[in-house]
Amino acid sequence: MQEIRAGVAQFEARDGDKAYNLAVIEELTRRAASQAAGIVLFHECSISGYTFLETLSRDEMAAIAEPVPGGPGVERLREIAAAFGTIVSAGLVEHADGRYYNCQVVVSGEGLLAKHRKIHEFISPHIDCGDRYTVFDALGCRFGMLTCYDNNLPENGRMTAMLGAGIILAPHVTGCLPSPAPGRGTVDPEIWRNRRRDPVRCRMEFDGPKGRGWIMKWLPARAWENGVYVLYANVLGEDGGTIKPGGSLVIDPYGEVSAECRSLEDEVVVATLAPDNLRLASGASYIRARRPELYAKFVEPNPALGADKRPEVYWQTIRDKKESIE
Repeated sequence: MQEIRAGVAQFEARDGDKAYNLAVIEELTRRAASQAAGIVLFHECSISGYTFLETLSRDEMAAIAEPVPGGPGVERLREIAAAFGTIVSAGLVEHADGRYYNCQVVVSGEGLLAKHRKIHEFISPHIDCGDRYTVFDALGCRFGMLTCYDNNLPENGRMTAMLGAGIILAPHVTGCLPSPAPGRGTVDPEIWRNRRRDPVRCRMEFDGPKGRGWIMKWLPARAWENGVYVLYANVLGEDGGTIKPGGSLVIDPYGEVSAECRSLEDEVVVATLAPDNLRLASGASYIRARRPELYAKFVEPNPALGADKRPEVYWQTIRDKKESIE
């Protein structure tokens, strides 16, 4: 790995409004490029919008989806990357062979470098799960990609690191979700809408166990246990009828935060990723210490997964139970 500058962004996307979302991606890429960023990461389905996909019919999903490469959203992203001389990663709904995927793309000015189909997809029965890990080489580094819930399962980070990734792109739409855990749960939309008059109240909601406090329990562990950089990008504000806390982060191989979006507005931050941190962090030694001959139980088929490989998702289970009671 060579030293690079990497940016992570947060912004309030508009459901189904690709033109608006790409305009914001362009502006935030411009800001990141002015700080010498070689790559900029945007959140899951940042081009199309995400949570509202749960409400779409298959025909409505078809109207918002596009091929990758070859679709207009990916082409516009390529133009943005070319204009600012940087690599850009953003998400959308991919249409391929009669199926739909939650797809995170990475493009340079020359075209598509890589795409990742979310492995643990659940937002819609019309969107299929991906079936492979994704690594690619760029900027003298090896990157991996894991989308949102992919990162909650430790084995996915470990596998991506074992495939040689020193940097994991982790686009999310998360936080402020239904939960019985202490302090967890959703945020009242009025708190978000009143954020400029009462920013302290909004920041308290976002920084506590509903948002940042929850992320900091587990995401830095993915970096630390594997000795990799993790670039985390999350949506901010209203998203498909929910409120999301943003808070995009660059996490180093020691599990420490190198840069963080802290405003309540569209924002991008940039940090330097140094190769010495990969060499000196303890995560690589944990990988070398593995005892795979003991892991037979670990690789048995999962009886909780059906033929579609769709995962059980904790917050959805909690929400659905609550709705059935009401």
